[in-house]
Amino acid sequence: MPDNLKKLDIIKDLSIKVGYSSSYSKKLVNDLIDIISENIKYGHLNLKNVGSFKIISKKERIGRNPKTKKEYVVSQRKSVSFKPSKSLLLRINKFI
Repeated sequence: MPDNLKKLDIIKDLSIKVGYSSSYSKKLVNDLIDIISENIKYGHLNLKNVGSFKIISKKERIGRNPKTKKEYVVSQRKSVSFKPSKSLLLRINKFI
């Protein structure tokens, strides 16, 4: 398994495992991402046996470039937090 999983890797795996064409698998993955992002937009999304996503607000802060030590302002923004479910954690720990 690669360190960074790309959307294209998910599309290829889905295509191979289920037998769908690559274009249909790409549409399924894109539609799934659209559905998840639309639901997260309303503040919270809980997927049973997967985990929960929620929007968190981050305040403006001072950041620093580690190379040059130059300071800059990191603007206020929203971010997404993910908390895995207990069943997902158990499945992951079973493989270790």
